Amino acid sequence: MNRFPVRMALVMLVACSLTYGQTSKPEEASAVISTAVKKAAATGRSVFLIFHASWCGWCTRLDAVLEQPDIKVIIDQHYVVAHLDVLENKAKKALENPGGNEVMKEYGGENSGLPFYVFLGEEGTKLADSNALPKNQNIGYPASAEEIAAFAGLLKATAPRMSDEQRTQITTYLQKNAPR
Repeated sequence: MNRFPVRMALVMLVACSLTYGQTSKPEEASAVISTAVKKAAATGRSVFLIFHASWCGWCTRLDAVLEQPDIKVIIDQHYVVAHLDVLENKAKKALENPGGNEVMKEYGGENSGLPFYVFLGEEGTKLADSNALPKNQNIGYPASAEEIAAFAGLLKATAPRMSDEQRTQITTYLQKNAPR
C-alpha cells in the first residue's frame, strides 16, 4: 500500500494548522469592551478593564493575584474582567488588540505605564481609573502600602456591593505578598 498520500495529507494538515493558528488576529478593542459591558449590564457588575502587554511583569503579577481562588471569587462576583493588549514591541505588535492604544489614551492612560486599568459601569461609562495616586499617578500593580490603600479605594468606589470583609481579604493578600 502506498502511504505517500496519507503522509502528505498529514503534513498538509499540520502545516495548515500551524499557519492558521499563528495568524489569528486579536479582537478589536471596541468589541472586547462591548462584550464586557453587555455582560456587566446583564449581571449587575462593573467592568475591570486591564491594559497590559506580554513583556510587563507587573501585569502578569496583577493577573496572578486576580486568579488566586479566594480573590477570583470576590472579583468575579463584582466585576467582569477584560484585558486589552497594548504597547507591545515591534516583534510582538501582532498581539495587540487593534484600537487598544487609542482606547487607553481616551481613558487617560497614555502616560501611565502598565498595568493601567479602568473601571466601567454597567452602561459603559468610566467610573474610575488606576491614576489614583497623588499627582494623578498610576497605581499599576498595588505593592506599596499607599498603592494598596488606593486600590482598596477603587474597589470601594466601583463595586458598591463588595463588603468591607471582601476588600480586606484582597488588601491583606496584597500586603502579605508584596514584593520585598
